[in-house]
Amino acid sequence: MVSKLKAIAKKMWFKLLISVIIVLASNYYLQLTQNNWSFSLATKFAFSWHTEKFLLGALVLLVIDVFIISIAGSFLVGNSFYLLGIILLGIANAMKMSLRMEPIYPDDLKMIIEWTMLKDILGNPLFFVFILTVLGLIFWLAFSFYRSLKLSLTKQKVRVVTLLVTSMLLVYISNFNQPNNLLRKAYDKTALWIPYSQKMNYYNTGFMGGFLFNLKVEGMEKPEHYSKAEINKIMTHYQEEADKKNQKKSTEEQPDIVYIMSESFSDPSKLEGVHVTPDPLKDYRDVASESILSGQMLSQNYGGGTANIEFEALTGFSMALLNPQMTTPYTMMLPKKENFPSMVSTLKSQDYKTTAIHPYNTSMYKRKDVYKVFGFDQFLDEKTMKNKEKLSKEGFISDKSAFKEVQQVLKESKEPQFIHLVTMQTHMPYTNKYSDSKYQVKELDNDVNIVNYAQDIAYTSEALKGFIEETKTNDRPILICFWGDHLPSIYPDSVIDENDKVTTHLTEYFVYDSQDTSPTLKQVISPFYFPSVVSQTAGVKATGFSMLLEEMHYLLPAFENEMYFYNQTWKKEITLSKEDQAIFDDYQMIQYDIVSGQQYSQHFFK
Repeated sequence: MVSKLKAIAKKMWFKLLISVIIVLASNYYLQLTQNNWSFSLATKFAFSWHTEKFLLGALVLLVIDVFIISIAGSFLVGNSFYLLGIILLGIANAMKMSLRMEPIYPDDLKMIIEWTMLKDILGNPLFFVFILTVLGLIFWLAFSFYRSLKLSLTKQKVRVVTLLVTSMLLVYISNFNQPNNLLRKAYDKTALWIPYSQKMNYYNTGFMGGFLFNLKVEGMEKPEHYSKAEINKIMTHYQEEADKKNQKKSTEEQPDIVYIMSESFSDPSKLEGVHVTPDPLKDYRDVASESILSGQMLSQNYGGGTANIEFEALTGFSMALLNPQMTTPYTMMLPKKENFPSMVSTLKSQDYKTTAIHPYNTSMYKRKDVYKVFGFDQFLDEKTMKNKEKLSKEGFISDKSAFKEVQQVLKESKEPQFIHLVTMQTHMPYTNKYSDSKYQVKELDNDVNIVNYAQDIAYTSEALKGFIEETKTNDRPILICFWGDHLPSIYPDSVIDENDKVTTHLTEYFVYDSQDTSPTLKQVISPFYFPSVVSQTAGVKATGFSMLLEEMHYLLPAFENEMYFYNQTWKKEITLSKEDQAIFDDYQMIQYDIVSGQQYSQHFFK
């Protein structure tokens, strides 16, 4: 018996050595994907600049590798699955870095189950191969597990102990951001965390360090002096202002309100080095000239992050004030809530009927769950919409169809309505979307994508112009907030390098009010101020929160991390006066109360 245990131990130590070599190599590979495949930078990180952090990351990977081996019951199968997972993770990280200039976060792994999106991105042939590969791997793992049940009793005992130990270690690792976590303390000895820039955070602490930093965490840090009394004090002040304003609105007719978040809608001509002819936004500019507000909207992201912009526009809360690890509230926070104050709950308290429309599947960003938390009366998707026409075989449901759906919903009820539309027509991929485009771009790589994108936004502009003309015949007045969520990730590095960070985060927006014929006011804005704009419309009651937003908008028209539009100038950081800081603190206090606090201010939004 003793000799058997010695033999098993000898084999285990040998296999452990092999696993150590594998995880060191895999960690180096992940670092390569983070450093744009630069062997020089990856080598310096691992063996010169940040060796301690590299070894800590490798230790975590070793726990994962041994955990998979213990499940599979086979050293070969377990390591094969581990390596395949690491290879795919590295490829995904490199792609996201290239397309969106930010790394993979833990929450991004949930996208693996978004089959419809994968099918649209990969195309039918590759998606079919992907499905067969996944099924084959599952069968292989199941077969390996079945065979492992025939191992000797001694080996089974070792396996069960290993599985239990690695499982407990993974649970402990998953609490990386909790106080007194030993792994976090080990990182903290040498790590320079840069929460305001996840790209630099991953560069400085390694792929594994950055990945661990973005594990589960509270939505916001608790502000100093947070209490029920402090919240009540804030609410009382701003609610008095709202009551004064509402006295003047009691006899005004309630308008229909339409949010239109247009996928990747932006103006290519605003980028240095990009010249598209003719102008694809001609119709859009005609529409914007009839609006009460128009200009550029500051997006949190480049090339993606749609749900975060949607979160800001619906809630009035800034992503910049959340903990940096809270990368996607739609998947990480909102599904855990029973309800969450938003434009939906505010307008429902004013007897509005509320509808969300997204011409795609309901699972993307957990929208079905999130919209239920917000309280939408109905959610129309690609299966339940009546209008489903496309502009091309490879494309999505057209914006013209989506606008037609909005108009039909508006005409179905005599009650005032709030409709929130998230479009899909202009979503990537662009390469094979149109067989012919009348737009040209001068001397740029990736020009096929750019000219097809230009055709896309031209179609959107045309459909938008027609939609607004049609709404002019409606019985009820209408307010339309239209904006692009982010720039598309189609521009070559030469263009990105030629433009500053702010420019690559600015999209187009306008606010059209059929009751207001005032001249168009040009203004930069952040999407979380749209609820304030709505509340200032004739027929819409102001709330205490909307009055706070209104003051914030006047103080700081647009901001995200390292991008502050203050005193008509873009700055990386700002220092506020005592009076302005008090307003900002009030806003932060209310946001914390709803996101991570006791929600004392629920009635502040009604």
